[in-house]
Parts: sequence; structure tokens; C-alpha cells
Amino acid sequence: MITSGKGGVGKTTSAINLGAAINSYDENVIVVDANLTTPNVGLHLGAPIVPVTLNHVLREEANVEDAIYRHESGTKIIPADLSIKEIGKLRFDKIKDVADTLREYADYVVFDSPAGLGEDALSVLKSGDEIIVVTHPEIPAVTDALKTIKMAEEHGKKIKGVILNRVRMADTEMPLFSVKEMLEYPVLGMIPDDKNMQKALSRRDAILHTHPSSKASRAYKKIAAKLIGKEHLYKETFSEKLLRGLGLDYS
Repeated sequence: MITSGKGGVGKTTSAINLGAAINSYDENVIVVDANLTTPNVGLHLGAPIVPVTLNHVLREEANVEDAIYRHESGTKIIPADLSIKEIGKLRFDKIKDVADTLREYADYVVFDSPAGLGEDALSVLKSGDEIIVVTHPEIPAVTDALKTIKMAEEHGKKIKGVILNRVRMADTEMPLFSVKEMLEYPVLGMIPDDKNMQKALSRRDAILHTHPSSKASRAYKKIAAKLIGKEHLYKETFSEKLLRGLGLDYS
């Protein structure tokens, strides 16, 4: 379950690229767009309008397997409907049933949750086995991430850790040790601010596929390997060696 305390921190791009990274290790993965009010997974992957969506499933108009689509990269997705015309008819309590059913269809299911602390976000959060929180290394975003973590803890959810996104190593950003100290959970990885991310978005694909050697791609693959217990081997760049030596490794 990928969630965040606020929008605009890269939650959807993290869900998509983690899904693509897990898939690159020959694991069967499905990325589910559970952000039903502002869905973006389909837009990001070139499937904005499809015959059956998660909305149909939650309105009990279709079975969950009918809403699974395979991206050309091999990653499977379940998009949400761009229209909010019948949003009031959705049964958010059915998301738990969707999560349970999808265990039969994939090794890993990545839910892109709504941001914030609303009813929709809470419904999705309750359905997840493990929670990953995405945030920026800035005080307002980290504070909102802390609120999300506390909400997850109140509902007995296992928090896997935190992903710091769009890290620029700027003086205005919170140091890594401060983020860890404030959130009290491990930082699974640091995704550097990467201009190739916008290029990937324009090509309607994950950066893992459009720019596999980019810094962001390498960081996502490293996080995915850590999450699923795989060994990630690659040749470090000079800057990565330097950062690791300073205790500022992107992972």
C-alpha cells in the first residue's frame, strides 16, 4: 500500500515505478489505482479510458479480474474511472474484498492510495497488509507523513517504511537523520529529483522502462529488491560512492 500525507509528493509515480521494478525481478505484480477521486495510474501508463475499471468492481457491476489490464511492459494495472459522476455509489468497504481476491492473481499487489486522512484514504489503508509512506524531505510534507503513520498505527497496520521522493540534497531539505528521528521508521530509499521523470510521464510509461539507467530508476530498483528480498547488483557511479561514504546513500 503506497500512501502519503498530502498530494503532490510523487505517490503515484512511486507506486507505478515500484510495481515496474518488482516486475523487472520476474515477479507477478498488479498496480491498483485506489485513488478514486483523482485517479492517475491509467493516465501515467497510457490507459486513461478502459471498458472496466475499479469503479465498476466497487459498484458490483463487474468482477475484479475483468478490470486487470496488462501494460506493454508486462506490468498489470487496475485503473480507476476518470469520471466522478457515480462516485457516491461506490462501496469503499469492498476494497478489502478486492485486495483479498487479487492475492490469487499476483505475487505482489501495489495499491496507489488516496492522499490525506479522509474516509477514502482510510478505507484503502485498512485493506493493506503493509504500508509504505511517500514524502518529500521538507518539514510540512514530513509532518503530514507523520499524521498518516499515526493513523496507520491506530488501525494496527504494519508500516514497512518511508520513501523520500524528489531529493535534491538542498540546504532547505530535512537531513535524513532528522526524517528518521521524526517518523521513527526506516527510510527505504531516497529517490533523487530526476528530469527524466517528466520525460517518462510524457511517454506514458514508468521511468524504469523509458530511462532504465537513470538515477531514479536505479533507486526504485534498489528499493524493490530490498522489499522482495532480491539481490540488486549494479556498478555504482562516482557520486553514489561519494554519497554512500557520507552516509547519504539513496537507499
